[in-house]
Amino acid sequence: MKPGVLIVEDDPKAAEIIRLYLERDGYPVSIARNGVEGLEMAYRDSLAVVLLDVMLPELDGMAVCKTLRAKSDVGFILVTARSSEADTLLGLDLGADDYITKPFRPRELLARVRALIRRRNTSPQEELEVICAGELTIDARRHQVRVRDEDAGATPREFQLLRVMASEPGRAFTRLDLLDRAFGYSFEGLERTVDAHIRNLRRKIEPDPDRPTYIETVYGVGYRFAERTRVP
Repeated sequence: MKPGVLIVEDDPKAAEIIRLYLERDGYPVSIARNGVEGLEMAYRDSLAVVLLDVMLPELDGMAVCKTLRAKSDVGFILVTARSSEADTLLGLDLGADDYITKPFRPRELLARVRALIRRRNTSPQEELEVICAGELTIDARRHQVRVRDEDAGATPREFQLLRVMASEPGRAFTRLDLLDRAFGYSFEGLERTVDAHIRNLRRKIEPDPDRPTYIETVYGVGYRFAERTRVP
C-alpha cells in the first residue's frame, strides 16, 4: 500500500478534487477542514505528505507547518492562493518542501506528491555520502548541512538541491535540470522555485550572499557548485 496523504483544506470542493486524483493513483487520503484538526491528524496518523492550505480557519497553514516541522520530518506541500515571492520564501523558511499556487493543475500536484515521496526513500549509498567543501559539510546520513560544524538550518528541499549540485562541482545545471534531479519533476514555469531555494541557501551558507563562494550563478544557464571554494 502507498503511504498516506493528509489534505488540510477548508474548501470542500478543492479538497475533493485533490482527494479524487490522489486516491485514483492509490494513495490513502484523509482530510482536515482547519489547522487545529490538521495538526491533530498529522500527529496521530502515519503520513508521508501533508498538502497544506495556507489560509485556514483557527490556525493558519504557516503556523501548522512551523509547529509540525519542529517535531516531524513529514513532507509538506503548501497549497495557496497567495503567489508573492515573500509568501513563497516564508513557506520555504518554515520548512515546507514545496509550494504550489491556486489555481493549479491536479496532475502537476500529483507529480509533486510522487516526487516528494520518492525522495524520502533514499538508498543506503546516498545515506552514507558526506561532501566537504571549504567550511561546508553536506551530510546525507544526517540529512544536514553544516557551516563550521554548525547546523545551517537547511530545509529538506534546500538540502536536496545543494547535494545534487555539490555532487558534481563545476557542472552548470539549468533550473529545469535541478527541478528534475533534486525534486523529481521538470515542469516549465517553476524555475522561480529553484531561485527561491538558492536565495535561501546563500543566506544560510555563504560568508557573503552577495558574492557567493559556493553556489555560483551561470548567467543564461542556471547555477553550479564551485569547483574550488575559498572561504575568506
